[in-house]
Amino acid sequence: MSTAAHRPTGRDQFWSVDEHLEDILATVRPLEPIELQLPDAQGCVLVDDVMVPVSLPPFDNSSMDGYAVRVADVAGASEEFPAALDVVGDVAAGQAADLLYVGPGQAARIMTGAPLPAGAEAVVPVEWTDGGLGEGPVSGMRARSLAPEQASGHVRVYRPAEARAHVRAKGSDVKAGDRALDAGTVLGPPQIALLAAIGRGTVRVRPRPRVVVMSTGSELVQPGEELGSGQIYDSNSFALTAAARDAGAIAYRVGAVADDAETLRSTIEDQLVRADLVVTTGGVSVGAYDVVKEALEHVGDEDEAGSGVEFRKLAMQPGKPQGFGSIGPDHIPLLALPGNPVSSYVSFELFVRPAIRTLMGLEDVHRPTTRAMLIADKALTSPKGRRQFLRATYDDGTVRPVGGAGSHLVAALAHADSLIVVPEDVESVEPGADVEVVLLG
Repeated sequence: MSTAAHRPTGRDQFWSVDEHLEDILATVRPLEPIELQLPDAQGCVLVDDVMVPVSLPPFDNSSMDGYAVRVADVAGASEEFPAALDVVGDVAAGQAADLLYVGPGQAARIMTGAPLPAGAEAVVPVEWTDGGLGEGPVSGMRARSLAPEQASGHVRVYRPAEARAHVRAKGSDVKAGDRALDAGTVLGPPQIALLAAIGRGTVRVRPRPRVVVMSTGSELVQPGEELGSGQIYDSNSFALTAAARDAGAIAYRVGAVADDAETLRSTIEDQLVRADLVVTTGGVSVGAYDVVKEALEHVGDEDEAGSGVEFRKLAMQPGKPQGFGSIGPDHIPLLALPGNPVSSYVSFELFVRPAIRTLMGLEDVHRPTTRAMLIADKALTSPKGRRQFLRATYDDGTVRPVGGAGSHLVAALAHADSLIVVPEDVESVEPGADVEVVLLG
């Protein structure tokens, strides 16, 4: 396990937030690239630049249902003096472009997406014509071309059209040889659509990390079950699993593990087969039943110097107790977070989310930050020597705290969309002060 350059030593030493995060990011490495089919690549990060092999669209085509015409033939056309043109045939989407030729005084009925036939210079929408019926402007196309006994084989056009009107030019989207997508792009639905449109069936990506989340504590009960005396519902594993998915991971939630070190060790070992990262919550402090610390503090790989999980005290609030290391023969990274709901969520945002984004191969792994004016009824206090993170709501350059400072206040967390950051050397922040804000949504 790699460590930060100036790591604290001794059991009573505090790590700074930055030192702990640096240690994590120095250890976690992007996952190896794999080739995936497009449906499986959603949410993954592109490894290579993707070039365009064929222009989009690959040919001039119509953006409307209507008639392909020559500009000179419809110049000056009006409802009083329509242009009368001979209809030489239909052009449907998917039809070869060289089957028809539009000569002087001629038109071809054309459908949206169909290639522009040779000789044609523009498309007039069908609503500008009589549709070949000789009865004034129509509202839409007939389903099929009109047979000779149904119409005259002519169309009247009631409005002029400029050159290239209602024509999508070849290469107007992207041209052959252009860069379609940059390496490092997260593949969402629009990017998947572009890859399919240029003919890519597979793509080389870094896969979405598999993150196993488990909470610990004999007092935890699954939602939907009956609470007994001294019991609470397990919210942390649900919150952190959702947060891991939000960060881009494939997340697996494990039901709460009781306060038994051997059970926890075996549960974690069982999960390693499907994990690129393990996240635990609870049991990392100094209590008699802090099972995660008991189970993992001395677990290491004798063949790998520095492996195992180290438990630390961080100069932050909430989230002072933290654990980090690697476990198992493949040295899967493990982050052990505190059990209080707010502490675990803030810790996830500061440490786990960047680790997940690093595994994905992203360059920017952090939440965006901004500066904002503090709106509060009174000054905010912060413990000296601790970097404090306060839940807040951000709105157009201002930020307002929500809820109290207690690390168990889940309801306030549900209404927060940001964190106010109070530096270690600041003990009081007055209303109206300029503060750093981490944007969560």
